[in-house]
Amino acid sequence: MALEVSSAVIDRLLLETEQSHPDECCGLLFGASGRIDGSTPATNVHPTPQTHFEIDPQALVDAHRAAREGGAQIIGYYHSHPNGIAEPSVTDRELAAGDGMVWAIVAAGRVTFWRSGDAGFAPLPYVACPR
Repeated sequence: MALEVSSAVIDRLLLETEQSHPDECCGLLFGASGRIDGSTPATNVHPTPQTHFEIDPQALVDAHRAAREGGAQIIGYYHSHPNGIAEPSVTDRELAAGDGMVWAIVAAGRVTFWRSGDAGFAPLPYVACPR
């Protein structure tokens, strides 16, 4: 079954990627099992943002706190690849926790989705839904 992704989220990710170029953008994805209906950008605090990303730890803390208080649930992360390749890089593969979270990678005007698992990343087919 395909992941359902709000078309508004896809549009936001594409716009943020364009605006952050040549740096990588990054942020959080919100929703529930099988569905992404929200995103929020985070500051890329990595010292070399042109080739790497690191989500601002305070953004993660704030989002987890909000979720515990009944807010939107974090189901994944996103970042862009200014090199134009919309798949997990060697660095992404090395740093992924294998925790089942969804990763969106944005590059060359398209968004791809991946699940981080014990065996690495698995591509996730998706459908854009109006929301």
